[in-house]
Amino acid sequence: MVDITFKSYTLRKAIASATIQVSDPNTITMIEGRQVPKGDIFEFARASALLGIKKTSDLIPDCHPLPVEYAAVRYTIAELSIHIEVEVHTIYKTGVEVEAMHGASLAALVIYDMLKPIDKGVEIQHIRLLDKKGGKSSHPEPTADHLKAAVIVCSDSVSNGTKKDRSGKLLVDLLQEQGLQDIKYYVVPDEIVSIQLQLEKCQLNGIDLLVFTGGTGLSDRDVTPEAVTPFITKHIPGIMETARQYGQDRIKTAMLSRGVSGFVGEMLVLTLPGSPNAVKDGIAALFPQILHVFQVKNNHSHD
Repeated sequence: MVDITFKSYTLRKAIASATIQVSDPNTITMIEGRQVPKGDIFEFARASALLGIKKTSDLIPDCHPLPVEYAAVRYTIAELSIHIEVEVHTIYKTGVEVEAMHGASLAALVIYDMLKPIDKGVEIQHIRLLDKKGGKSSHPEPTADHLKAAVIVCSDSVSNGTKKDRSGKLLVDLLQEQGLQDIKYYVVPDEIVSIQLQLEKCQLNGIDLLVFTGGTGLSDRDVTPEAVTPFITKHIPGIMETARQYGQDRIKTAMLSRGVSGFVGEMLVLTLPGSPNAVKDGIAALFPQILHVFQVKNNHSHD
């Protein structure tokens, strides 16, 4: 199965359809009059569609089990066609397109089975996905290649050369994967003055996105939040709340990070922990959606 552990929960919806074509107008008359010998085709098909939605991952090997938050089965009759529409919602890390199509296909099969004794020309046609929402398809990724970014590693041991940096270099690579191309890289010791001086230099150089790694923990030398907070002109607490919650689902000590975030003038500043895994989780939790803040800010500035 595809690895989705890095994905975040979002509301996802899908609508699928299937069509049953009958060959005799009398078949439609019997359906509408609830005279089909095997019973009410719509109620039987609805029950089977709901069961099929829930059992999709049991029957289709690469589908992940997921919580079904809502499911609906609708029918319309047009001339000799019976149209089935199945809608499924979930709040999860992957979509429900296959679940909706599976439900529609099972409903179609049930109707076919119930009608074939009275109509030898009945056919199943056009099982298809009509619509999907949620995930990347509903929220096009904002472009980031025009943004200037910087990474600052806050570490005494990296600064004095006794330890090689892993998190900062990784952070640069991950930001490049998000479409950022112009990325500066700096290392400073865990000292408030050094951190603040580098922050000010980045602001003067027109950096749009500044990401710190390191110094957000609980030791006496972890001073990145204290250094950055006085410069924040507009706090965005939800950013680091999201990062901490994402990390908390994977490692319980993520709650101990004291990272802060917000705008310093026109520059967005993030403060991530110093471990490579925490950097990976932080980027996975926040990107690419965090890049929308630049679109929002630019749109408002043009009003």
